[in-house]
Amino acid sequence: MTTKDTTKQLVTSPSFTELFTPKIITILKEGYSLRHLRSDAIAGLTVAIVAIPLSMAIAIASGATPAQGLYTAIIGGFFVSLLGGSRFQIGGPAGAFIVLVAATVQAHGMDGLLLATIISGMLLLAIGYLRMGTFIKFIPYPVTVGFTAGIAVIIFASQIKELMGLTLSAPEPGPMLEKLPVLWESLPTVEPMTLGLSLFTVLAITVLKQYRPAWPGLLMTVAFAAAATALLDLPVETIGSRFGGIPGNLPMPTLPEVSMAKFMAVLPNAVAFALLGSIESLLSAVVADGMTGRRHRSNCELVAQGVANIASGLFGGICVTGTIARTATNIRAGAHGPVAGMLHALFLLLFILVAAPLASYIPLASLAGVLAIVAWNMIEKHAFLTLLKASRGDAAVLMTTFLLTTFRDLTEAIVVGFALGSVLFIYRMSKTTAIETHIPFVADDRADDENNEREPYDQTAATDPDVVVYRISGAFFFGAAASIGSVLDRIGDSNKVFIIDFSTVPFLDSTAASTLEGLAHKVQRQGTELYFSGTSSSVRKDLTAFGLTPPLVRYEPSVEDVTAKRHISDT
Repeated sequence: MTTKDTTKQLVTSPSFTELFTPKIITILKEGYSLRHLRSDAIAGLTVAIVAIPLSMAIAIASGATPAQGLYTAIIGGFFVSLLGGSRFQIGGPAGAFIVLVAATVQAHGMDGLLLATIISGMLLLAIGYLRMGTFIKFIPYPVTVGFTAGIAVIIFASQIKELMGLTLSAPEPGPMLEKLPVLWESLPTVEPMTLGLSLFTVLAITVLKQYRPAWPGLLMTVAFAAAATALLDLPVETIGSRFGGIPGNLPMPTLPEVSMAKFMAVLPNAVAFALLGSIESLLSAVVADGMTGRRHRSNCELVAQGVANIASGLFGGICVTGTIARTATNIRAGAHGPVAGMLHALFLLLFILVAAPLASYIPLASLAGVLAIVAWNMIEKHAFLTLLKASRGDAAVLMTTFLLTTFRDLTEAIVVGFALGSVLFIYRMSKTTAIETHIPFVADDRADDENNEREPYDQTAATDPDVVVYRISGAFFFGAAASIGSVLDRIGDSNKVFIIDFSTVPFLDSTAASTLEGLAHKVQRQGTELYFSGTSSSVRKDLTAFGLTPPLVRYEPSVEDVTAKRHISDT
């Protein structure tokens, strides 16, 4: 068994160049062949097919034009892939931004939105170059699950008018508590044809995903709805009737109107864009790492997001971030590297140049149906239910963040959720210190033969190249989950058995459990056996609540028990 020198891995600091070298450079150094280009072209086309309806739908829901959504995917998506620190990240407009973007447009107009987008890009550049991307990972897991679910509810509520074809007596309010009564009063104005088209879109996408997952269900459904609307002259609102169609070219880059008063007015919105963009893009990069076994560079990724947002704002686009669904589609389509994301942007540009007039026939009810599916998929339903059952503390953080996001403000929800998570951690520390005093947070020095507990040295424990042991010491919580998870991700790549020792871990929280769950699924795909040793009853209860049960992971009282069982099975 080999105990890796993880201390060296933790303290060795990479150079500035190593931290901020885009993944495209890494790919080219590895060697890029025609076979790789073919794989990236297929993946890029697949993602572009998904991105066309999504980009337009998200932009319309955000108070922008469908053309602005496509500009965002083209310009922002290209720079995210060109300069990013994630090998597979796909950038573009995201559903999570709908609430913030719509509020900014309502308060400051389109010029204010473009200025806020550019400022948020500058903030992301600063966050990346100051190497603050790591701190984004300190947000507790219940907070990310809660605000994502809250955003999904707001997105769905924002589409009720389009889904049902309602006619409102006054402009639709933004806040949820004001919006719902207005929508309720407008229910008698529902348009049966619009509602039927929305239900068809949702049903068709769901059925195609279930029975023909390889088919481009989003684009096929929207294209069919557009064809039916044009051929049958259906009495529903379309992109053409509301927006006059989509221009057949990219606009020239222009700087929006800038003044000190305007700058200060939109600065809070820009800060919110930068905060949410950081969280979303790094979450997407982590998902990509989990699917592929690769590792992204957080700060390099944020720098790319900054450049992409500045460029998007100059070209009339809206906020750019990493998009989890499109990134996952990119990976499943066989992408080799960032070239796939760059080609996805070029395919979208080709769509504007060639097929823009056809987009005028797309019914807004179908795009609303697409967003209804997006909202449903955004909710991490399994994680939400798991956190509700895990502990009262995690449930409180989750529901507080969810309710504040839905009914108050996203930034306020994240701040309050983080504060509650920190208070919960302090509470758990005090409780653990009082009850489990035999597991200190910092181990004291002790004599070799104290209590006659010292085990004889077994030299075979250092000579088995197939086994790696990692020992975690102290409380494993959201503040340490990112760094420990990064180390665990690096040291289990080429071993048959991976043992994580929890003998000196007094407790762990849901963020840590979620990190370990991701690691367990990764090593399972690699064919590596994963063992947890020395877990206390409370730690094991928290782990099993997140699905960390046999055969995904095996539990043993100590590292020695694992090695002894392996020795017996090998003889």
